[in-house]
Amino acid sequence: MVIVMKKGAKDSDIQAVVAHIHKNGNEADVSSGPNRTVIGVIGDTLKFELSEFLMDPMVDKAYRITVPYKLASRSYKRDDTVVMVGNVPVGNGSFTVIAGPCAIESRDQMMAAAIAVKKSGANILRGGAFKPRTSPYSFQGMGVEGLKLLKEAGELTGLPVVSELMSTADYDVVAEHVDLIQIGARNMQNFSLLKCVGRGDKPVLLKRGMSATLEELLVAAEYIMAEGNRNVILCERGIRTFEKYMRNTLDLNVVTAIKEMSHLPILIDPSHASGRRNMVIPMARASAAIKADGVMVEVHANPDEALCDGGQSLYPEHFEELMQSVRVVHEAVRDL
Repeated sequence: MVIVMKKGAKDSDIQAVVAHIHKNGNEADVSSGPNRTVIGVIGDTLKFELSEFLMDPMVDKAYRITVPYKLASRSYKRDDTVVMVGNVPVGNGSFTVIAGPCAIESRDQMMAAAIAVKKSGANILRGGAFKPRTSPYSFQGMGVEGLKLLKEAGELTGLPVVSELMSTADYDVVAEHVDLIQIGARNMQNFSLLKCVGRGDKPVLLKRGMSATLEELLVAAEYIMAEGNRNVILCERGIRTFEKYMRNTLDLNVVTAIKEMSHLPILIDPSHASGRRNMVIPMARASAAIKADGVMVEVHANPDEALCDGGQSLYPEHFEELMQSVRVVHEAVRDL
């Protein structure tokens, strides 16, 4: 349920509504903007009749949100959410580029990739320390030592950093080293993990599961937000279809749909969507053209020797081409 206060409502008016919500054992989420204050009722809203709130002279509207993703819904928050990752805003109309190696393999490899993506204009540095792999015999990442190298590379370049969290047991050590915590596609419905990052204070990059609907993605975001962490960035990384030419099928429809359904920013991961290096740049351009909030791509100084996903990783010179082209596309469509 959402209660919209009238313009000019005083703090005492807002607190009176909040007190009524608390009286019935529910929680109140207050969101104040320049023109209005919105109060979300968290919990069993069937305890309330809309008329209870509409009788208040300072209440403009009261309505129920029927979708299961209440806090993530555009009905709850009309204005786009801007998530700060370090000093980088995501969702403010700019085109954010996250880049770096799929997996951290060594200090030299991580630093080379970090310097290259920084030089070309990346906004956030990525690197996998804990790697969920299809095969148990594949490289699983360097763990904590990898996190230390990622943090060092971020400090060297001045870029905020992101890495994936796979277990609630690792939350503290991952949060200590990164500015943005990634929840991977395989863990999108790991509800214990979602609740864990929801109780933390680090922004979260939530990837869509390979077989997940948009509603399931937004309900996963709701798990995080319901625990108190509202700084969630969504990421489309391709879904599994019957097509075998690409690793996955990139669902670009998601961007338009999510922007209608939710206020959360959404990025595109063309590297995992295609699994093919030659498709990453065209799909990144397409992401800019449909007004995604940015992309996340894999860059390796020597992809042919990469221990993970070398076939979809860009050479530094390819990444430079990507940056130049997405800037052009973003500028062309920004004001449309």
